[in-house]
Amino acid sequence: MAQTYLRPLGLLFGQDAREMIAGGLALSLGGLPNIGFVSAEEIIRDGKSVTRRKIDASELREHALIDNVTCVRPDFAGLSLDQTRIMGIVNVTPDSFSDGGKFDVAEIAIGHGRLLAVQGADVLDIGGESTRPGSDEVSIEQERSRIMPVIAALAQDHVVSVDTRKSVLMAEAAQFGAKIINDVSALGFDPLSAGVVAKAGLPVVLMHAQGNPRTMQLAPRYDDVALDVYDGLAAQIEKAVAAGIPLSDICIDPGIGFGKSFRHNLELMRQITLFHGLGVAVLVGISRKGVVGAVTGEKTAANRVAGSIGGALQAAMLGAHLLRVHDVVETVQSLAMFNAGLNPDSADI
Repeated sequence: MAQTYLRPLGLLFGQDAREMIAGGLALSLGGLPNIGFVSAEEIIRDGKSVTRRKIDASELREHALIDNVTCVRPDFAGLSLDQTRIMGIVNVTPDSFSDGGKFDVAEIAIGHGRLLAVQGADVLDIGGESTRPGSDEVSIEQERSRIMPVIAALAQDHVVSVDTRKSVLMAEAAQFGAKIINDVSALGFDPLSAGVVAKAGLPVVLMHAQGNPRTMQLAPRYDDVALDVYDGLAAQIEKAVAAGIPLSDICIDPGIGFGKSFRHNLELMRQITLFHGLGVAVLVGISRKGVVGAVTGEKTAANRVAGSIGGALQAAMLGAHLLRVHDVVETVQSLAMFNAGLNPDSADI
């Protein structure tokens, strides 16, 4: 059966976007008031056959997917998605690819989370199991001991997300005050996860991954990486909704670095606007990942700050509602300057 996709093109930003949208000459990308588009690529895939054509704004208004692409996304864990939000990473692990061991003591992780919040993080994403390429699964007991004290402390004053694949820890994190479930397996690792999330009534981030962390980078293959990832996420959204999770509580993440080659990752970054066709919020996490090192030549993950900011800005320009980052203050300042250049009157100067 043929599948249709829509990838917005001809983007406009800031004051220009608002004026064009208000005048009916452009459409809003992902419900964001400061990003508009005037054309799109319609893609139709039927088996191995893929056809593409460009369509303009007048034809777009009647397209079957246009409401998904343009609708205002509901608040996510109480956060308005009328601007790009920052999810700060708190790895309570000894072996994460970028900062493993720096915050694996609860008191240090709590302090780091509080610092990220002061720096401008809207969400604190707390994880206790590294899912870097080649990593092994950790036990429930070990993961619990790492993350629960940190969640309990930070959730008192901040919006906390729990980064876990295990349903029992999702339920416990909710009891300790977590407001978002972030699952790199898109609720596919643990068959009980979807039901637990639905019962907890929490929003969830569904991330695409091909394979498991231990083997995912050995030989990733796709017919068309952007369309295949889109289809995979669409299937997981359907399962989540069937389990009782409202569509308004779902955010997707194309999963940069999870079962993708460097070229796969760059192709996904180029086509982020495609994923607005799923009708939900979009999160992108490229911070310090291997593809940043491949492009910049920086072999040390912790030194990939500048390249990561470049990737974050590109994702924000293509309508990402949330950015998952290690370097919060640098990303917040970069976004502030970028937005001020597009909206001079909004700058508090």
